[in-house]
Amino acid sequence: MRLATFLRGLGQTLITAGVVILLFVAYELWFTGLETAREQKRLTTAIEEEWRHGAGSYVTEEDRLKPIPIGSGVAVMRVPRFGEDWAKVIVEGVDLRDLRDGPGHYPGTALPGQVGNFVVSGHRTTYGAPFNRVDELRPGDAIVVETRDTWYTYRVTSSEVVRPTAVEVTYPVPKDRTAKPAKALITLTSCHPKYSARQRIIVYGELGETLKKADGVVPQALRG
Repeated sequence: MRLATFLRGLGQTLITAGVVILLFVAYELWFTGLETAREQKRLTTAIEEEWRHGAGSYVTEEDRLKPIPIGSGVAVMRVPRFGEDWAKVIVEGVDLRDLRDGPGHYPGTALPGQVGNFVVSGHRTTYGAPFNRVDELRPGDAIVVETRDTWYTYRVTSSEVVRPTAVEVTYPVPKDRTAKPAKALITLTSCHPKYSARQRIIVYGELGETLKKADGVVPQALRG
């Protein structure tokens, strides 16, 4: 009787633990995605309204000197490799709270189209997993960044896996702290492998095309 009672209690405990784990996984993979989708919708509305009022070009010297509020929208990123409907508002900031809303721009790194290194980080598995397929990017793939008045098309040049502490990938010239930047670069960072923070996957790119926005005009990379 004692053994039966013990086994019954153990079984109930294991079942409860299993349910709790399943609920946690569902929260991480499903509910957080809904939360991010809601925030992305809000950010899209906010950035479009800002652009209508003439803000957010990030081109003039005055724009560059203005601090960007943490959590606000910086630009819209599109990656054809991820699907024709894939589009994410990049937020300012890379803290955990910022990355819950979408891919985050490292404060202090270059802004879209500027000479230097435009560094963007994003989740691979939770909170909408914007960079879930980042490992699929190949040299030549397009990363299109939209600001109020300009389309910037970066082209992937290479990728690698590094330590989580490898901050040198965020330098204006990646891996060379003392070098003076001469090109407009982009660097995407995310955890690696999926469901782990043991390493970081890094994708490097270089600005290839700059196109002023006009009605009906989109970059070649977005024309199907």
